[in-house]
Amino acid sequence: MSAAYRVAVRALCDFTAREGDLDHRFTPAPSAREGVEGHTLVASRRGEDYLAELPLSGSFEGLTVTGRADGYDPTANRLEEVKTHRGSLERMADNQRALHWAQLKVYGALLCAERGLEHVTLTLVYLDIASGKETLLNQDASASELESFFIAQCRRFLAWAQQEAEHRQRRDDSLQALSFPHAAFRPGQRELAEDVYKAASTGRCLLAQAPTGIGKTLATLFPMLSAMPRQQIDRVAFLTMKTPGRRLALDALATLGSAHGNEGKMPLRVLELVARDKACEYPGRACHGEACPLAAGFYDRLPAARQAAVEQAWLDREGLREVAAAHEVCPYYLGQELARWADVIVGDVNHWFDSHALLHGLAQANDWRAAVLVDEAHNLVERARGMYSAELDQQRLNRLRRTAPKALSRPLNRMARQWQTVIKEAGLDEMGLEKTDENGKPGYRLLEALPDKLVTAVQQVGATITDHLGEHPEDASLELQELLFEALAFCRLAEHFGSHSLCDLTRQGRGRAVLGLRNLIPADFLVPRFKAAHSVVLFSATLTPAHYYRNLLGLPENTVWREVASPFAARQLEVQIRRDISTRFRDRGASVEPIVAAMVQQYQRSPGHYLAFFSSFAYLEAVLARFRQAHPGVPVFSQTRGMTEAERETFLARFTPGGQGIGFAVLGGAFAEGIDLPGDRLIGAFIATLGLPPFNDFNEALKSRLTERFGQGDDYTYRIPGMIKVVQAAGRVIRGPKDEGVVVLMDDRFAQANVRALLPGWWAVEKRERSRRQLS
Repeated sequence: MSAAYRVAVRALCDFTAREGDLDHRFTPAPSAREGVEGHTLVASRRGEDYLAELPLSGSFEGLTVTGRADGYDPTANRLEEVKTHRGSLERMADNQRALHWAQLKVYGALLCAERGLEHVTLTLVYLDIASGKETLLNQDASASELESFFIAQCRRFLAWAQQEAEHRQRRDDSLQALSFPHAAFRPGQRELAEDVYKAASTGRCLLAQAPTGIGKTLATLFPMLSAMPRQQIDRVAFLTMKTPGRRLALDALATLGSAHGNEGKMPLRVLELVARDKACEYPGRACHGEACPLAAGFYDRLPAARQAAVEQAWLDREGLREVAAAHEVCPYYLGQELARWADVIVGDVNHWFDSHALLHGLAQANDWRAAVLVDEAHNLVERARGMYSAELDQQRLNRLRRTAPKALSRPLNRMARQWQTVIKEAGLDEMGLEKTDENGKPGYRLLEALPDKLVTAVQQVGATITDHLGEHPEDASLELQELLFEALAFCRLAEHFGSHSLCDLTRQGRGRAVLGLRNLIPADFLVPRFKAAHSVVLFSATLTPAHYYRNLLGLPENTVWREVASPFAARQLEVQIRRDISTRFRDRGASVEPIVAAMVQQYQRSPGHYLAFFSSFAYLEAVLARFRQAHPGVPVFSQTRGMTEAERETFLARFTPGGQGIGFAVLGGAFAEGIDLPGDRLIGAFIATLGLPPFNDFNEALKSRLTERFGQGDDYTYRIPGMIKVVQAAGRVIRGPKDEGVVVLMDDRFAQANVRALLPGWWAVEKRERSRRQLS
């Protein structure tokens, strides 16, 4: 090889030793924690001379292979590879067993070469997690035959390794010469690009607040790609909250490529990760060769598909689908494979921050130096809370008890009894209507501690179902699997329960209660994710105040916060505060008339397209009904509950250039952020709410926890999240350097100093107050 290349033993064998069908039928497997504990258990049973996690490495023709063997007993000259499992070993696929032997043989070759051994005993140790029983499969091997096997695997990989090393060199050479694709930067764009480059160069995290309209996507991708060769960054992940963000990133990458010369083809592999349900070509079929033609022989056809994919390089959803179709393989799992070999991966934030994140796992396994860009990062607090929360649904348990195999009856019944005990001790009546919140949701209780007996029963159910399906995979109904997944996720989080989370119970009618583990402070889970990246850049138009994100996300202490000055002038946006209106819950009935009057006054003063935002659909519908009654000549249209994607597109299509009308929407919903209506497609916004979360038991408990930890419970629970939504909604109005418009903030609290401090600094806010006589 002209350039050195390193590969892990697992990655080498994954590449060379897999064959046959893709098989993702449900088979109960140990969790990562159980796997670690299993390896520790095996090591504890061995002698004092036993060497666990033995580092080994070796080279062949410029290819360096590294890894850690699970264990070696020098006295017995026995090398072990430990695999944990559940259920019968006989159900393990042959190609899986072949992969295990291949790994062990490679480790054997490395061991013999390093220690000058003439032979070694190879032992596959299969540990049944449930019983603790070990099954040992032994094979004596000479150093020469192991060396031959090692060389054969390396030769199978060498052509690919050579190609990868050459690609890396071409990629880095190209990125060294990368230039900005436009004649000039937009105002503020250069400053953001410089800050991103500095973060990549110093290996730090950056919080960048930058206004809409300066081209943040290009201003983050361009400097990060420029830093790749200089900082030896292996992968860049551009992560988004919603699908439109992925499209913006792909468009920016295409722009960079088209401006790069070489017939517009930059030697950069770009992969879009798409959710499994959206990528599947045969929805409703199981992922194995007997059910899906794209799973049959998947690994036999994968090498050709993989080669074609990396040659194509541009692998957005359609590009990947085309390659998969040409080679008759599953596009989703082809994408999962190509995540190992792409340079830039565009996908959802869960791919790095979730507990089972694909990209984070690959970075750890392959020792990548990864850089992460997070778009619309103001959403990461809530998204991460969801990633580290879990629920148990009593209704699912009750349904399953009627259909589950008899062998599962006892643990399921025990769990049902514990459910009833928890409900009774929580003081909820039979129908769960004893207490409601302001939205009429019934039977809510915060629990002071985890219901330990119920959690124990859930653990037993999870273990019993797992063991049963290990022996009887034919019983793996969808309902049974869903309960198992719920149980495992709940128990996994219960093991780490602490001040960062709370437990609650919601009764929703007879036989229906939901037990929730709700994460409040994602920082406790995210700290390792930030440490695992070389650099993370979080950017959005609303990242104020910085301490809110630093504290709740667990950002490193040396994280840099930057605010890019707005390119917009105060004269472009008229901001009014209507201090004569209160949108507090108790005042909402009385607020309808003055809100309608304020809206029609502004509309008549300057006709055009407006958006009006409200705190709930009920509030929206009340104002909309009165508006239509009082002003039938003004065109109005409304967001509705559960709109389909096509209905949302129809709503946005109403905002035509030069048109007129008012669109009613819910603050924090689909039309409050992430939409672009430039020019006179939108000339104003009415915001009839501070966006504050409801005052209820949950949010008061959240406030208490955040006060204990950070001393700012009220701000962190109510004021800051609400104002983030307000500023995002208002940001729909001014989208370009020539746009002009108006934002009317309808609530007296907008005039309070602590609220005004959370509004963008470039706004020139005008306070307006009308007399009661004017409103009549």
